[in-house]
Amino acid sequence: MPTGLKGRNLLEPMDFSVDEMECLFRLADRVIEAPEQYADRCRGRLLATLFYEPSTRTRFSFEAAMLRLGGQVIGFSEPNSSSVAKGESLSDTVRTVACYADLAVIRHPKEGAPRVAALATDMPVINAGDGGHQHPTQTLTDLLTIRRERGGLGGLNIGVCGDLRFGRTVHSLIKALSRYPGMRFALISPEELMIPEYVRKEVLQKGGIPFDEVRMLQDVMPGLDALYMTRVQKERFFNEEDYIRLKDSYILDAEKMRLARPDMMVLHPLPRVNEIAVEVDADPRALYFKQARNGMFVRMALIMALLGVER
Repeated sequence: MPTGLKGRNLLEPMDFSVDEMECLFRLADRVIEAPEQYADRCRGRLLATLFYEPSTRTRFSFEAAMLRLGGQVIGFSEPNSSSVAKGESLSDTVRTVACYADLAVIRHPKEGAPRVAALATDMPVINAGDGGHQHPTQTLTDLLTIRRERGGLGGLNIGVCGDLRFGRTVHSLIKALSRYPGMRFALISPEELMIPEYVRKEVLQKGGIPFDEVRMLQDVMPGLDALYMTRVQKERFFNEEDYIRLKDSYILDAEKMRLARPDMMVLHPLPRVNEIAVEVDADPRALYFKQARNGMFVRMALIMALLGVER
């Protein structure tokens, strides 16, 4: 089933309709079931990875996705190793890369940078994270994981926990899930790291989506269908006393897992620091490493769709 996404950009989750995302997920399902059938789908195609910030999972999964499709990868993972160090603008870098590559993946510390890049070229551009703004391919990963575990999306009570103010994965996830019926959110964070006002007003309140803002993870665990953990970042606090007071409230361990439903999903965009105890890894509800693998498959589907080679 063609997705109709050929030549498009993915800069934020709302760039694709719910139907288009479902086509993408079905394609990812087929790749998961028979990856060998797609081994030559991108032969002769080049993916450019332009990473102005450090990354492990996102960069490796895009590179692995393209290589598993039979394509090749060029790019940089450290801007000082490119002409950026000489003062070249993002637009000029992208225009140059478009002379060689068929599509580009960009991670940048400045919000809106991938949109600037997309305006500079006709080559498809994928946002791999821009500052504290959006991370749409992580959202595709998250939704595919939930969908495969539950057989669909919608009608879920999702807890998001940790740094909700600066967590771009959280912003993208809430925006994407807000389009599915029957969603409810528990927003679990210290006051210093509450969800940004634009997400609260423009997504949740405007969409009439029920949500609760709470301080303690234990208070909402029994009612959750999924828990999306993120790191509480020490560097975001104005004083260390507040951090010390709150940090242990946002560590998921075996004791807290006993409060949860037998089928509650535990998700995390990774990297993990100490917000999920290692003991939780053995719990069958812990899906974050399966989630990371799903990220490669959904990026394989995305690359094929944007290049129009999915059939």
